[in-house]
Amino acid sequence: MSKLIQGLALAAGAAALFAAGRCSQGSGDTRAAGMDEHAGHAHAEAGKVESAPALWTCPMHPQIQLPELGPCPICEMDLVPMVAGGDDDPRVLQMTESAKALAGIRTVAVRRKNVTRPVRMSGKVDFDETAVRTISAWVAGRVERLFVDYTGVRVNEGDHLVSLYSPALLSAQEELIGAKARVDSAETESSEFLAESTRASYRSAREKLGLWGLTKAQIDVIEASGKASDEITLTSPTTGVVTKKLVEEGAYVSTGTEIYQIADLGQLWLRLDAYEQDLAWLRYGQPVLVEVEALPGETLEGRISFIDPFIDETTRTAKVRVNIDNSGGRLKPGMFIRAVANSRIGAKGRVLDPYLAGKWVSPMHPEIVKDGPGVCDVCGMDLVPAEELGLVEGVESGTEKPLVIPTSAALVTGRRAVVYVEVPGREDPTYEGREVVLGPRAGDEYLVLEGLEENERVVMQGAFRLDSAMQIRAKPSMMSEPGDRRELKGPEVDLFRESLDGLYGAYLDVQAALADDDEAAARTALSLVPEALAAVSAAGLRAGPRTLWVEEQRAIDDAYRKMAATDGIDALRVPFEDLSKAMLTVAREFGHAREADLSEAYCPMAFDDKGAAWLQVGDVIDNPYFGASMLRCGVVRETMTASGHDHGSVR
Repeated sequence: MSKLIQGLALAAGAAALFAAGRCSQGSGDTRAAGMDEHAGHAHAEAGKVESAPALWTCPMHPQIQLPELGPCPICEMDLVPMVAGGDDDPRVLQMTESAKALAGIRTVAVRRKNVTRPVRMSGKVDFDETAVRTISAWVAGRVERLFVDYTGVRVNEGDHLVSLYSPALLSAQEELIGAKARVDSAETESSEFLAESTRASYRSAREKLGLWGLTKAQIDVIEASGKASDEITLTSPTTGVVTKKLVEEGAYVSTGTEIYQIADLGQLWLRLDAYEQDLAWLRYGQPVLVEVEALPGETLEGRISFIDPFIDETTRTAKVRVNIDNSGGRLKPGMFIRAVANSRIGAKGRVLDPYLAGKWVSPMHPEIVKDGPGVCDVCGMDLVPAEELGLVEGVESGTEKPLVIPTSAALVTGRRAVVYVEVPGREDPTYEGREVVLGPRAGDEYLVLEGLEENERVVMQGAFRLDSAMQIRAKPSMMSEPGDRRELKGPEVDLFRESLDGLYGAYLDVQAALADDDEAAARTALSLVPEALAAVSAAGLRAGPRTLWVEEQRAIDDAYRKMAATDGIDALRVPFEDLSKAMLTVAREFGHAREADLSEAYCPMAFDDKGAAWLQVGDVIDNPYFGASMLRCGVVRETMTASGHDHGSVR
């Protein structure tokens, strides 16, 4: 029994020493200190340790197994005791309380709560299509003068726009003057039939001039003066800004020829691009926060008034429209905007947005929303309950709160996600590796669809250390089970993989510069990311891989913008983690076509022992999160050879 206890204690010490992140190259003094530490640990377990272990191993390179204590021949780290055997369950790891404390293991309860998932979009300010009018010639003639002779001029309803010479208008005016004279003389006409016929001709003459663009006031002037003119002035039927001037002075126009386009800029549309995978989290009437490049520091608010029913096959996005008031005139069509819709998510990932519940909506113009029955202010159609239009579908059925865990608790690799769950009722801390099905990510939390129960405790800090400790004990790693990847083949995949080369190059230059503590070089390399991202050709990929790329493309762009907005190399390293996560996913899923092998490296001490990974060239650790202060701190998890066909092995 004492030997079994001894084995457990020594193995726990091995895991603890690994987890503590002893990422140093180790001089002779360091190794001596390591021996004292091991000795102290052995004394702390007095009565349990009877003899020295038979083999010693390296926490970073568990394939090293030596009969004597000393430095690792690969990385010169202190070796730790290795004990064969252990718990029979290959997915369970047991350790002592002291080992748990040294490893910094922290757990958190799985709980139910509604979370908010931000959906980020970008787009442009555009005209309100319903407020754009085209001014055209209603009668043939020659343009004598354009009173508005350039675009951008603001006009009010009734302002003169065009002086038009038209023989047809001259004839129509003369016809009106003659009809008016006949009506005046028809007052003494004894025949009511003839009198009514004369009045009908008069009304017809007035209507003709009205249909040809003359206002009632202009027609009254012609009647009162009794004089016809071969020139007529066309006025603006609306208030707005002239956005197009389509003819020049002296041009001949026919009926229907477009002369101007006028747009009312008091109400504008925000056209946003929503990625295909984000559409499930967007709803009509959902609030949206908008930032405009031209208005730094200000946030505008609006609500989604329309979601395009079609997907752009090239960009895999759909247009989302937000109507916004612009009575102050600060927004201009063409301005670049960024927006975020914070979707409150219930069970099974359903969006909870009760804004439209009980409302009445116009079927033709869904931006028209009222509290009760009525008619549409735009088209006059009867309003319909939002429930009948399917605009609040799933709100009631999704009210159960979902299970959530911190993102740091999940080890995501390939298409699998693994968590370590604390096994209750054990005398010593015991953890079980478990595969779970994750839902969408909401900020710093994941929704859990399968694999966990409420109030179970998962490891939120130190999960990778537990996984590595299992490898030291010759147990299978939960992160490296076979079958995680489905190989992508074909000429279109080869073309896509080759087009990634510039993006890999820019990222790797940033990583190397951060490892060298060279902020200037890092920012120079970072500036190449947008161009490299735009050069990636994913048009030939199948729908599934293309959707995955679009998601990672957005994540890379977001991380780049965060990095570009930072000041100082330490601040630059924080969003570099987000960039690395996206690039690692691209490397795992699509591979690469570079000559040199790429490695996935991991430092357990990054960001206050939370741990962070990155992609680098070769297997000599170049830590971008610490630079020279801890340049070799870390371990290579996986080596990826060129072309993406041989992914190497997990170390």
